[in-house]
Amino acid sequence: MQEQRRYMRTNSEALVEISHPSLGVIELKAKDLSDGGVFVFLGNHIAPPVGTVVKARIKRHTGVINAEPVDMQVMHQHSGGMGLMFV
Repeated sequence: MQEQRRYMRTNSEALVEISHPSLGVIELKAKDLSDGGVFVFLGNHIAPPVGTVVKARIKRHTGVINAEPVDMQVMHQHSGGMGLMFV
């Protein structure tokens, strides 16, 4: 797979609360947070199709990073997770 990253990734211990009519509200563990997006592990959840826009709130152990949910688009799915990009 060709490297397509535009933003520097950092390992991050965060949770991402995702909401979408097809999913309801789920909380997923995050990896590789950047200015462009985040990779989340799906666990036993099924990812929405690539291109789907979901609402997301990012939470750290110190509290919620964004109080209001932001739009994020599903960009890819692999390795038991999905990549989300800020839109």
